[in-house]
Amino acid sequence: MTSGRLVLLSSLALALSAAAPAAASAAPLFKPWINGESPTEPIMQVQQYDPDTFVIRQSVKTNFEAPFLYLLFGKDKALLLDTGAGGLQIRPTIDKLIADWCAAHGRASIPLVVAHSHGHGDHHAGDAEFANRPDTQVVGLAPAEVATFFGIADWPRQIVTFDLGGRPLSIIPTPGHQPAHIVVYDPKTELLLSGDTLYPGRLYVPANWSGVFRESMDRLADFVRAHPVSHILGAHIEMTTTPGKDYVQAAPVHADEHALELPPEAAFKLQQTVDAMGDVTVKAVTDDFIVFPVPARQPDPAGKELPLVKAAP
Repeated sequence: MTSGRLVLLSSLALALSAAAPAAASAAPLFKPWINGESPTEPIMQVQQYDPDTFVIRQSVKTNFEAPFLYLLFGKDKALLLDTGAGGLQIRPTIDKLIADWCAAHGRASIPLVVAHSHGHGDHHAGDAEFANRPDTQVVGLAPAEVATFFGIADWPRQIVTFDLGGRPLSIIPTPGHQPAHIVVYDPKTELLLSGDTLYPGRLYVPANWSGVFRESMDRLADFVRAHPVSHILGAHIEMTTTPGKDYVQAAPVHADEHALELPPEAAFKLQQTVDAMGDVTVKAVTDDFIVFPVPARQPDPAGKELPLVKAAP
């Protein structure tokens, strides 16, 4: 790499560090989330966005990833996006939410689809709990399995519709962080469920997927420009309320936690951040997220992708 190139990339990182916060003055969309500060916090917390939309967080006390899960209901089926990071049972919570929803709608049951934002272990550890659940489909983790289930003929360029019954969701392939990653857009709420592609935290990008990630961010930003998006909801919170400051890796407590939601403009900021890097991903700190390069990843001898090794901030 030339010295001019290094100066350019260093200047980019410094400029992004000084960027204005995306949503510093916005009122929080949700009540405070469980964050490890209370010794008696529940293993899962559920917040209802509307009668058909539920956001669920796994306690950091059960797994340091403390991921978010999403449960959406349509007239014909329900969608559970992600099954957690392990260290607890999530099906009892999901079953109760479904039973309560069915009771409120005068129904005995509703089919359930269990899908994933992507194939990393902290998002599918609970899959086995749903393997034998009646009237339930669990989507596979490989890109081909995801594409086949949702009917994506041209992966990852094609955006398709997956209808829950009066609730047509857009499925947007966004590999780069992980080869099977998708983002889900719900026109009913105008929420964009972004998984690990975009959230208030460290956006890990393996070196050998930099170009794919950049293409995905262009695709995502173009989609946001063309559709009304109220909020972007990701799968983690790793940033504090101090602009640009994240938690240490595997922090057991998330005091002064950034809000879960990001504004739609965050997709444009991420696109600009990644596009400006060119062919080499470098660490770039913004007020609301950090683009964080990690070493290239290769499949193991069995052909399965090796787990992501998250570097310390």
